[in-house]
Amino acid sequence: MKSLFLCNLLLSLSAVQGLNKIVIKGKKFFDSTTGNEFYIKGVAYQPETGEPDPLNRDPLADPVGCARDAPLLKELGANVIRVYQTLWSNNHDECMKTFSKNGIYVMLDVATPAISINRQTPYWTTDLFDGFRKKIDAFAGYDNVLGFIIGNEVANDKETTPSAAFVKAATRDVKAYLSFNKMDYPVGYASNDDQDIRDQLKTYFNCGDDDSARVDFYGLNLYSWCKSTDTLQTSGYDKVVAEYQSYSVPLLLTEYGCNTYKPRAFGEAKALYSSSMTDVFSGGFMYMYTQEENDYGIVQVSYGQSKVTKLEEFDNLKSVLTGASPQGVKMSSYSFSGSPEKCPSVGSTWKVDSAKVPPTPSTECCNCMLDSLYCKVDGNLDNGVDPQKYQSIISTICAKIDCSPIEYDTSKSSYGQFQFCTLQDRMSWALNQYYLANKKSSSSCGYDIVKGVVSASVSVSDDSVCAAKKNDVGTASNNSNAPQQSPSCSETRFSSLTFNTNVCFAVFLSVLLFVF
Repeated sequence: MKSLFLCNLLLSLSAVQGLNKIVIKGKKFFDSTTGNEFYIKGVAYQPETGEPDPLNRDPLADPVGCARDAPLLKELGANVIRVYQTLWSNNHDECMKTFSKNGIYVMLDVATPAISINRQTPYWTTDLFDGFRKKIDAFAGYDNVLGFIIGNEVANDKETTPSAAFVKAATRDVKAYLSFNKMDYPVGYASNDDQDIRDQLKTYFNCGDDDSARVDFYGLNLYSWCKSTDTLQTSGYDKVVAEYQSYSVPLLLTEYGCNTYKPRAFGEAKALYSSSMTDVFSGGFMYMYTQEENDYGIVQVSYGQSKVTKLEEFDNLKSVLTGASPQGVKMSSYSFSGSPEKCPSVGSTWKVDSAKVPPTPSTECCNCMLDSLYCKVDGNLDNGVDPQKYQSIISTICAKIDCSPIEYDTSKSSYGQFQFCTLQDRMSWALNQYYLANKKSSSSCGYDIVKGVVSASVSVSDDSVCAAKKNDVGTASNNSNAPQQSPSCSETRFSSLTFNTNVCFAVFLSVLLFVF
């Protein structure tokens, strides 16, 4: 009986609660435990100097760097870092634990240069969704994940607005995946300040009847406050505040810190946490922590090295962040009756019809389609070839035949039933149509640099049945490196409820003395 009591007591006492969960109510962030409004005192964190693998940057896989930087960020007065690039297959336990111990939350960009929606030829495909799910699973178990940014300045001018439709589809599907797996994290978007499309972007990502397709928070990358003598009025910040006064989701400056004039005094940060802005903005992220070639840093470091040199602007930002004490409201007494925006109309600077969002990718549907093809790509497309080259080949083929099932027109909410399949799958579909159009001539199963292979028969005679296949929302990412959801005394993973070996041992000794 004593053993059972000891075991139960040990388990209950040894649970070490991590950082409090941050939640959204109306247009504000709140600490779910204290009920206090939460303001993001954030810093963009993407150390690059000395990175051993520049094509796969991941500062959260550098325990030495995290141990070096976390105390400094705490000293700076920061409570959140924004990390742009991470690799889902790396282990992030040590870094996430280190930041958590220093009271620092993490806002993660989901996309990477290799796994992202291309603004020039945008698609939301099965392989992209798989990569996004892997990223979510890699971080979902940590107590200090604040949320995810689905895209950063993807549509950045009037020519690239079709990409916004696919970012919105990604928002919907990532939120659905989180919900399906009972993971509660907000998903937002970081927008640029292009004068031609900023109004449409602002409304598009927060419009429509489907709340799952609307962002949970919205970010602005704003660099108009440049001089040390600038004010709310001279910088144009006053107009931004007025424009977003009634916006119905939390608003952030996902980047700020114009470096035209140095050293920066960070007057915009003073304004951001003052009563002039705190009713509209929930804080933001200074760009950026480390000094890189772009000359925005406030410290000098190198990957994997413990040495750090504070630059002049470190103390300037520290003075602002540590001196900022925004007066928020209590979650229990806060109410907000705002509503979503009215969707933008198609026009000369906006090429997205809001009536329909691109469909959720379905691997089963794409596999079904492949089973209907007589001619397919032989092997795999060469990774060494620019994907744009393959897309150009598809476009050339489709200029000769009808390719509507793998094409789209965002301005008309028209999306082919297979346009969400991978580039290779769409190439196979195009080759097959070209092959059939040429009466199954053996020489027509292939085009340009793409070689095809012919099958004598197919297992699916009518590809219309493929539309009934389930989508990928309920499909696991197969990320074996994701944080474990069940805690253990070995602390092999650091999640929202962590059992620490040292704590377990200390409590064990205390209980022994008490019981025996």
